[in-house]
Amino acid sequence: MPQTLAIALAQLNPTVGDIAGNAEKVRRARAEAAAGGAEIVLFSELFLAGYPPEDLVLKPAFLAACRAAIAALASETADGGPALIVGTPWVEAGRLHNAVAVLDGGAIVALRFKADLPNYGVFDEKRVFVPGPLPEPVELRGARIGLPICEDIWGPEPVAHLAAAGAEILLVPNGSPYRRTVAEQRRAVVAVRISESRLPLAYLNQVGGQDELVFDGASFVLNADRAPAAQLAAFAETVALTRWTRTATGWRCWQGPNAGVPAEDEANYAACVLGLRDYVDKNRFPGVVLGLSGGIDSALCAAMAVDALGPERVHCVMLPYRYTSNQSLSDAADIATRLGVRYDIVPIAPAVEGLEAALKPLFAGRPRDVTEENLQSRARGTILMSVSNKFGSMVVTTGNKSEMSTGYATLYGDMNGGYNPIKDLYKTEVWRLSRLRNRWKPAGALGPDGEVIPDAIIDRPPTAELKDNQTDQDTLPPYEVLDDILERLVEKEMPIADIAAAGHDVETVRRVERMLMLAEYKRRQAAPGVKVTEKNFGRDRRYPITNRFRDPGPDAAG
Repeated sequence: MPQTLAIALAQLNPTVGDIAGNAEKVRRARAEAAAGGAEIVLFSELFLAGYPPEDLVLKPAFLAACRAAIAALASETADGGPALIVGTPWVEAGRLHNAVAVLDGGAIVALRFKADLPNYGVFDEKRVFVPGPLPEPVELRGARIGLPICEDIWGPEPVAHLAAAGAEILLVPNGSPYRRTVAEQRRAVVAVRISESRLPLAYLNQVGGQDELVFDGASFVLNADRAPAAQLAAFAETVALTRWTRTATGWRCWQGPNAGVPAEDEANYAACVLGLRDYVDKNRFPGVVLGLSGGIDSALCAAMAVDALGPERVHCVMLPYRYTSNQSLSDAADIATRLGVRYDIVPIAPAVEGLEAALKPLFAGRPRDVTEENLQSRARGTILMSVSNKFGSMVVTTGNKSEMSTGYATLYGDMNGGYNPIKDLYKTEVWRLSRLRNRWKPAGALGPDGEVIPDAIIDRPPTAELKDNQTDQDTLPPYEVLDDILERLVEKEMPIADIAAAGHDVETVRRVERMLMLAEYKRRQAAPGVKVTEKNFGRDRRYPITNRFRDPGPDAAG
């Protein structure tokens, strides 16, 4: 029997629905892998369809196109080159499966179906797929390969079944979205499965952005003793060759890449950049436009946009009114110069005053309030959307998670836009990542090196500048307090009593919870944005808009 094996891990960025383009990626990766001597090329979960395909897999025409593409790729393996393991939706006996197709020698030599379909958080695969039977090993190039698909390794049964059936190597195609701490969770799960099965495991993950989700890649190989054998880069496409040898105790990977794994803040920033880049490019926008206010949120979004797309594809617009300070004007101009973007100033006074004049008869006898403040934001939103309509660029909206949580944002105003790279970052994280970007940028970033966000912006108390001497803290608790409460309410679903017991003022917690619940209708109308936390607003958290429940807190509990 063969004593060596060369397996290529194709950590690539598919596009959902682009079957022809994804198939071409398979061909290019196979050619690259063949040049390096690979015998098997592994692709990620549902690679041919793009992941997650959601309800596309309910369209018979889509499934037929995937099946035809698999047949074409299979016929091409008659050339004697590497075998392919490609993820695809597949209908068998009238049942739709999340599958992998094993292609070799000009034919589909095996199909394996995902047995454990996830139905939590961002996943709802049980809605469209039928679970397959526990997978059997596949004989391929002299080795017995186990092919559990993604969720199949998060519980013990599929891997235990493969080990009992004589599998020698586990090759796991994944569509595992990025979230902070996910790398440690994956490693822990893989270590447990290896300990149980005593088999080496290659964990191959997709890379790239798909709407709210970003896939970080960061694929890796652990040997049967759980020793690391290979680590692929995060947030980057690569076709990595791993070399294996059959020993007296089983197969062992002895050669593969050894890339570094980014720390949490670096990973969060890189995820936001990649998510924005792929949303713009995969939806074929020529570039982006955003309002540059002189504040920290728009400054960070501008830096991320330039890192994602390059300065020539980013248009920043300052939209001043009577409350816009000279410092905001100078800071906005400063960051635009540092980033090298197109920068225009469009005063909004004519628009705001025209709206106020139109509304004057209706508002007669009523005092000025937040209504007039919001007219400023809505005028800005209309101008930015008009620029988008005229030139085709997508509006980047710039609200952070603290604002999205509490409703400290204006519908049809600063919430206007197509995509929000910082939607899942709390305000305290926005400050932290801004400081990070001034000393570091991710690999492949197209923006300039060095300090791109002036210290004056980072150090300045945040303000919406919708009235004189306004700061965010007029309406919200201090952000270090607010963000801790929000994380406990949103991501941990903690009761008010427990949050108060952790050291927070109970009335402050009640007030924050009330703002969180009341703002649900706004969040339903917000632009999509990159997920980086355990629970984002969108795919993860689906609260009803009409909802009278409120946590009564510690007093009611006695």
